[in-house]
Amino acid sequence: MNILLDISYDGSGFCGFQVQNNGLSVCQALQDGLEALLGTRPPVKGCSRTDAGVHALHYAVNFWADCRIPMEKLPLALNQKLPAAIRVNRAMEVEEEFHARYAAHEKTYCYRIWNSPIDSPFGAGWHHRLPGRLDEAAMQAAADRFVGSHDFMSLCSAGCEVALRGSTVRTISRCRVQRTGDLVTVTVTADGYLYNMVRILAGTLVLAGQHKLDPERVPAILESRDRSQAGPTLPAQGLFLAWVDYPELPAWQAGKPQGEPGRIL
Repeated sequence: MNILLDISYDGSGFCGFQVQNNGLSVCQALQDGLEALLGTRPPVKGCSRTDAGVHALHYAVNFWADCRIPMEKLPLALNQKLPAAIRVNRAMEVEEEFHARYAAHEKTYCYRIWNSPIDSPFGAGWHHRLPGRLDEAAMQAAADRFVGSHDFMSLCSAGCEVALRGSTVRTISRCRVQRTGDLVTVTVTADGYLYNMVRILAGTLVLAGQHKLDPERVPAILESRDRSQAGPTLPAQGLFLAWVDYPELPAWQAGKPQGEPGRIL
């Protein structure tokens, strides 16, 4: 059967989701757990690549296996075989042709900024701290100008394979900046992303929030297709994959979180 998992993970100790030669990946740890539980090591299809240090609230993976464990009991059984930094939230059987990456309609990422001169002792590995007060209204004004279908080459780090061999046009349907006390969360929903796109977008919004960038400049930055015109690439630890939309799967969509998607504590 083809099984879809909804997983959460703290990416701090991993080299990313995909298997790599330079360290332990989330995928490798998940496959280790599946092998320990099922006696076989199935290939795992992830919904997205994530870099070292990036986290996930609801990451989607699917795999094919002869599994006799009921789907409602599989998360508890598998969690006993996984490191504490990875947890399976839900499991469900899907159609044989379903693929977590190619079936995704949109993906939502959150970038969390702790905006205070004093760092929080709680969850310091889950945000990027900036001491100077950010103007979230200016950040939102800049964020609004990223919404729509644009060429996002300016928000792509060097070495992006997609940029070298395909289109760099993506569609952002939502880009929101929200402050809750000292926590500023940037939430982006799009049909696809380029390498480090969200971290660069968040860095560009920070410049607007520091009054170092006029929000009106965003269209010109996009039109330039020049990485040097956009803001810095913010550190990985503030980034979370928050949600993946599969409109054709009502059972999956029923688990969509409500409220502020980047709220951890």
